[in-house]
Amino acid sequence: MTSFFVALGTLLNRMSDGHSISTQHDVWIQLLETLLARYPADACTLMIADRGSLRPIAALGLPDDVYGRHFRLSDHPRLAAIANHPDVCRFDPDCALPDPFDGLLDDKLTQVHDCLGVALSDTGQLVGMLTLDALTPGQFDPIDKQELRAAAQMLTGTLRLTQRLEQTGSASHDALDKSQLPPTEVHWRSPAMRRLDEAVKLVAPTDMTVLLHGETGVGKERIVSRLHMLSAQRDHRLVRVNCAALPEHLIESELFGHRRGAFSGAIKDHRGYFAVADKSTLMLDEIGELPLSLQPKLLRVIQEGEIQPLGSERPQRVDVRIIAVTNRDLAAEVEAGRFREDLYHRLSAFPLQVPALRDRRDDILLLAGSFLEENRIRLKLSNLRLDPDAEAALQGWHWPGNVRELEHTLSRAALRALGETFTEDPVNPRPRRAVSITRLHLDLPETSANPLDDLLPSNEDELIPRAWVALREATDHFQRRYIYRALASHDDNWAATARALSTDNGNLHRLGKRLGLK
Repeated sequence: MTSFFVALGTLLNRMSDGHSISTQHDVWIQLLETLLARYPADACTLMIADRGSLRPIAALGLPDDVYGRHFRLSDHPRLAAIANHPDVCRFDPDCALPDPFDGLLDDKLTQVHDCLGVALSDTGQLVGMLTLDALTPGQFDPIDKQELRAAAQMLTGTLRLTQRLEQTGSASHDALDKSQLPPTEVHWRSPAMRRLDEAVKLVAPTDMTVLLHGETGVGKERIVSRLHMLSAQRDHRLVRVNCAALPEHLIESELFGHRRGAFSGAIKDHRGYFAVADKSTLMLDEIGELPLSLQPKLLRVIQEGEIQPLGSERPQRVDVRIIAVTNRDLAAEVEAGRFREDLYHRLSAFPLQVPALRDRRDDILLLAGSFLEENRIRLKLSNLRLDPDAEAALQGWHWPGNVRELEHTLSRAALRALGETFTEDPVNPRPRRAVSITRLHLDLPETSANPLDDLLPSNEDELIPRAWVALREATDHFQRRYIYRALASHDDNWAATARALSTDNGNLHRLGKRLGLK
């Protein structure tokens, strides 16, 4: 077990330097590899307890999408049995409890035939879980349970200590109740989303107005929810308003309220969204659609902290944290005269950019795992998985509709795959309990790469893409991908990347910010 202790020491050293649990994937994997060198398992997972669920932080013998899945104990009786067992919990080969990893251990929907697990508990509280699975019955007969218990105890202590180190190093730790964090928190694999998550943790506890940019479907609402749940307003309801959906003649009333008789049809007093969101967070979605005529009144609310309902003679104080959301380039809207410059600067006190899915491909399978688990529960399946050809197709497509397109693609694919698994009993057809999604089920176009990803030189002076786009868009796309790859190859170090690209460090930071990489 010497290598196991070495890996533990490496992990603790990194954590003491400020690294988080989710970024130490390679060390967690090393820990599991040392265990598998001694135990004859086909698959092994180390999972961390996450508000009633178990989330894998390291896995061997399983596809990458497993990292996006949250295994709720209420949905997985075998995991619940391990969690409640005081010792090494090994299941009989004919155990009727479904195994959460059935069909995931190889390229076929093969069932697990030998399974054991150990609950990682500290003073009665579940910290995590270690599981081992094998396809052959009796494969775990030679295992020394006492040695496995000792390894589990060390893993428990390591998980607990790293959690404490991570919380101690968090700038917002003192202000947050950890039980209030969203239960589906994602621990991103891509550097771009990790940077965004760090920025969210930094600004969330403050009262600063946030302007959230991003293409349609990138998951901006998830970021808004996380900002709210990490804020001082988390005990109050997040109020969401879609500015584009409000009738223009009613926008002022909907936002700021009105008194009875203020206009024809105002038969009673009406509280606007700002009054409803008092002491809480107000999400102004599609802020770029707000009419110019109403923008000065919104600016006054931000500056003065008060609203004046229609028909009221006196202003009303409100304490509202504003998060404005848009898929437009508001700076360009200001230049075109469609958005007030002073309001733009007020809203963008702390701007955040959510990167497009094509610019964070490391997250595709992570997100896919989350959506697969949602569809597995919705369709009442014991298992729902991706074939390797389906994984390749997901990673090859450029996702113009971003995360929303990925979610809908997998939902449709799950239904198609399920439809092909019904038994041939004409009287009582039943679907199989384990389903595999193939490339055909995804129904993605054959030309799966972004035209801009295919700029191939036919000679020294010519670049020919499959489709032409605006020059600015092509230039930004190329620079974004080029800098992203350079950062990845230099361990996300901006200074080292600037040296490698022979550019000024400050200029690179500013360019990265404009391109949504910071």
